[in-house]
Amino acid sequence: MANVLIVDDDPAIRQILRAYLSHEGHGLLEAADGVEALERAPQADLVVLDLMLPELSGWEVAGILRKDFPDLPILMLTARGEESERIRGFELGADDYVSKPFSPREVVARVRALLRRSGVKDELEFGDLKIALRNRTAYLGSQPLNLSKLEYDLLLTLAQHAGMVWSRERLMERVWGGDYPGIERVVDVHIAALRKKLGEDADNPRFVETVRGVGYRFKEAS
Repeated sequence: MANVLIVDDDPAIRQILRAYLSHEGHGLLEAADGVEALERAPQADLVVLDLMLPELSGWEVAGILRKDFPDLPILMLTARGEESERIRGFELGADDYVSKPFSPREVVARVRALLRRSGVKDELEFGDLKIALRNRTAYLGSQPLNLSKLEYDLLLTLAQHAGMVWSRERLMERVWGGDYPGIERVVDVHIAALRKKLGEDADNPRFVETVRGVGYRFKEAS
């Protein structure tokens, strides 16, 4: 359904949240400190953020995330339950707040609510192309597309932001999780493979179009 980044220096907490959130169908990313959280944030659709972190505190991370990714939902986790701490969290841009110890089911419910408010859907539909987020499957008409993990992630990233132009570097960061040698070649090869499975004509695409000199975008009207 969505990529959820769990940021907590306690591996036991990450493990239990990973179990519950993956059961919901979410993709999971993890970070054990504030620096790692910022490195992985570009791949996330929502962040579950502990406040007491090494390297950079949750407060600092929240401030940076809100500046760099203003629409990214943030759910704060902390052992501090005082009203002043909750208010400070909201002032820094947190969208919701859960105090430790917490019920994993409550976290799941709050994640679900935040994603619903932010517009993340269970299924995307563009004409005869359907993308099911829960089971990570795409269909063209009634036929399932045999997409690799990278091809599906590439299609989903583009489709969830229809009309938005993605540079090759930005796609690499979001889908692959970092920069690699030969960025243009890697992205172009996977775009070509994805287009082939979509039955696309690269010169007159229905779905994924090339923006010359920049990158790619998913067409808003297919």
